Amino acid sequence: MAGRVVLYLHGGGYVIGSPRSHRHLAAAIASAGAANALLLDYRLAPEHPFPAAVDDAVAAYRWLLDQGIAPSHTVIAGDSAGGGLTVATLLALRDASVPLPTGGVCISPWVDLTCSAASYRTKAEADPIVKSGPIEEMARAYLGDRDRRTPLASPVFADLRGLPPLLIHVGSDEVLLDDAVQLSERAKAAGVAATLEVWDRMIHVWHWFLPMLEEAESAVSGIGRFIRSKT
Repeated sequence: MAGRVVLYLHGGGYVIGSPRSHRHLAAAIASAGAANALLLDYRLAPEHPFPAAVDDAVAAYRWLLDQGIAPSHTVIAGDSAGGGLTVATLLALRDASVPLPTGGVCISPWVDLTCSAASYRTKAEADPIVKSGPIEEMARAYLGDRDRRTPLASPVFADLRGLPPLLIHVGSDEVLLDDAVQLSERAKAAGVAATLEVWDRMIHVWHWFLPMLEEAESAVSGIGRFIRSKT
């Protein structure tokens, strides 16, 4: 196996979603980045709570290395919970002294499982997808009685030093707006090259709606450029 590879981590609040639900998005991102894609079927809560998803993502990345894929030709990407899992995976790899991929892509990332940022309230009416009740239930299913600020579950509270460049996409009309903004701010404060793009009037993971939505096509094209520029 050779060439660029995107390890893609699907969204779904750590409790739903699969390669089937996100195959079209992972394929489009890989195509835009002139890369191959590995779309991971990681274990889901509540049957497999934290840190099962992180463990699976780390194992998948290690498998890619074992196949001869160079870290410099690899990007980890994900949406929603998968966006948070992208950062958590990078942190776990860093802490284990595993050579890091050359970049990370976070689409509408869920990186704060305390669900306490202001946008959870101010964007509640505008966001048709992420709702406070269900997202709280997902956080409980994934973490149980653990501290919601656990860094590998809520990486916005982690020490982000040493991570590779991050591209962060978020819509202006989504509940997770502040998650993305805070991730960008804390990454930059830690010396990480983070690029935040806030897309006007877009909702949670609008990328998923391609090819129906022109903005989805444009966003995926931008991710492709990021992948090509880093690998």
